[in-house]
Amino acid sequence: MAGLGAAVPLPFLASAAWAQAPPTRLLPLNTPKLDHLDVIVPNVEASARFYMGVFNTTLHAQPFQGGFRYFILFGDLPSNRQVGYLAIGDSRGRGTYIGHFCTSVFDYRRDSAAISAAIAEAVDTEGLGKISGGGGFGGIFSDPDGIEIQFLPAPDTVVTAAVPSALVEPHKGLVTPKGVDHVLLRVADLQKGVRFYRILYGKEAIRETAPERVWFQIGDTRLGLEQAQPGQKPHIEHFGVKVAAFDRRVVSEGLAKLGAQVVPATAEADVLRFRDIDGILVELRVA
Repeated sequence: MAGLGAAVPLPFLASAAWAQAPPTRLLPLNTPKLDHLDVIVPNVEASARFYMGVFNTTLHAQPFQGGFRYFILFGDLPSNRQVGYLAIGDSRGRGTYIGHFCTSVFDYRRDSAAISAAIAEAVDTEGLGKISGGGGFGGIFSDPDGIEIQFLPAPDTVVTAAVPSALVEPHKGLVTPKGVDHVLLRVADLQKGVRFYRILYGKEAIRETAPERVWFQIGDTRLGLEQAQPGQKPHIEHFGVKVAAFDRRVVSEGLAKLGAQVVPATAEADVLRFRDIDGILVELRVA
């Protein structure tokens, strides 16, 4: 954790007040939850239409580099714009993948530089390699495996430049989204990955076997780690969305009509998994 600096002589009463005030905690992060993530795809309009067919919600769009970046909202948009979402960005030849996940952080406007320095120091002390990126406030940086993470001030909000889009009619989707449920990462070395994410989010909450996974509880959301397969590049494996109760048969048939590949059922009755039209793995979980 970053130090508070050298002591400065103060009058007695001021010194007493300072002594009683708790120091600002930088790490683990003071974060309410996972707020949003993005997918990087070759055709943003096709992906936006697909996800609007899945989620009963509204679509927003932001002009971006000569095209649009789309936002699938995971709830109604209040006046303060505080809502979770899935952003859809143009791959521009970079392939198809889940780009980054974001956890909002309390007092991040004030503490962003100090938090970045504290993370870099802790990673170096642990001998976990280097983190890269994170150029300035709100910048995306990469963990030691190259997986992209973003911090923004809590609570997270949809950018004001994103406005309602007429690309597709709203509220025609199969399920009603309630927010991000979880993100699962495939990491190069599971134990090193756990050590890194302890720095950010504190002690892990659950360890599972078959497959071996480690879960961090972040508010009412979760971040999971799993060992990457031999020769597999570390990446974000899939994401889960909390949704209202739904009819599995009806939603499965609807997903197939949209062009998704429904993953065979598991023992979890309240979970439905599918691959979207670009092959990205998504999980629906009843809230």
